[in-house]
Amino acid sequence: MFKPISLYIGLRYTRARRSNHFISFIALVSMIGLTLGVAVLITVLSVMNGFDRELKNRVLGMVPQATVSSTQILTDWPVLAKKIEQHEHVAGVAPFTQLQGMLTAQGTVAGIMVTGIEPKYEKNVSIIQQHMVEGSIDKLQKGEYGIVLGKQMTDGLGLRLNDSVTLVLPEATPSPAGVVPRFKRFKIVGIFSIGAEVDSSLGYIALNDASTLLRLPDGAQGIRMKLDDIFLAPQISNEIVRDLNQSGRGNFYASDWTYTHGNLFSAIQMEKTMVALLLVLIVIVAAFNIVSSLVMVVTDKKADIAILRTLGASPKTITQIFMVQGTVIGVVGTIMGTILGITLALTVSDLVGWVSTAFGLHLFDAYFINYLPSYLKWQDVVKIVVLSLGLSFIATIYPAYRAAKIQPAEALRYE
Repeated sequence: MFKPISLYIGLRYTRARRSNHFISFIALVSMIGLTLGVAVLITVLSVMNGFDRELKNRVLGMVPQATVSSTQILTDWPVLAKKIEQHEHVAGVAPFTQLQGMLTAQGTVAGIMVTGIEPKYEKNVSIIQQHMVEGSIDKLQKGEYGIVLGKQMTDGLGLRLNDSVTLVLPEATPSPAGVVPRFKRFKIVGIFSIGAEVDSSLGYIALNDASTLLRLPDGAQGIRMKLDDIFLAPQISNEIVRDLNQSGRGNFYASDWTYTHGNLFSAIQMEKTMVALLLVLIVIVAAFNIVSSLVMVVTDKKADIAILRTLGASPKTITQIFMVQGTVIGVVGTIMGTILGITLALTVSDLVGWVSTAFGLHLFDAYFINYLPSYLKWQDVVKIVVLSLGLSFIATIYPAYRAAKIQPAEALRYE
């Protein structure tokens, strides 16, 4: 005889074709519900992880993670940058000067945030060099008035590499013809593509050219930092500013990514938590459908249970038989859901991208990136599998306990 007997009979009940087709249907629905719940939970969490990763790697790879600025132009910024870089959590530093304006070309106008940079330093704090599709930031040299733009910006203005574009500054200049805005002609020396909103909103010029446009002495408005832990940005930047102000070097103030993109990151985290909670509830409902399925099986198998009891089966054995049957439903549903979820998580980006292109849909215009990211974390998969199996096992306890309480004489009275 196959041992243990409870496992043998439990698997036999699972494989057997039941005379009550409604019970079979409920068991099948429970398994399918668990499969879909697990698959959707894995897929959606992977997409939320993808948005989280893209925010950290792309957007925060371009915009400053933390900055130290002064109310005065920093003409000695190399000395200040070297001092800031000595902080244990600072991985790189670069000077910057920012100005806002509008780009105009071929009758088209677009707003832009222009940053004056030193290419040698900028490579230490930004991912722009790794995402250049044409040209290079090394061509940003003092007095040559070159500019590096995002691909979305150049496509929108109908421009290519080495074309000219006019930067319009908001500062008005008196002239014989009246007050007119300031203009400056730039040559496009590089085009980058990050695949995020920064492609259409950021531009880079040489640091000294930015000072010239703003009619300021050669120098920088502040120092941009790359940190080894972006979540420590407020603490680190404030700590550095406090030390600099105490040293009497000037009047400094700090800023970090939580001011510019903190709301977006918090929204993604909250969205991820709420969506995960809702999907976990779906898995819970699917798992506890096993309860109704097993309760009906117990009712249908009362005579079999009574016979097993008269043959010497203990209440513990009866309990184990039905726990095996319910657990099999949970294990099969979880395995199928995990396979489906992993497959979808690995292919959903391409699938949604194809649907968007094929039907001319603009599904991601409201987001900070222009595609659907997906990042599968295996620790999430393990947690979901453990949760699903645990809920499935818990769902078998009550029906199995109810089966063990059946009295043989009472069950066989009307047989």
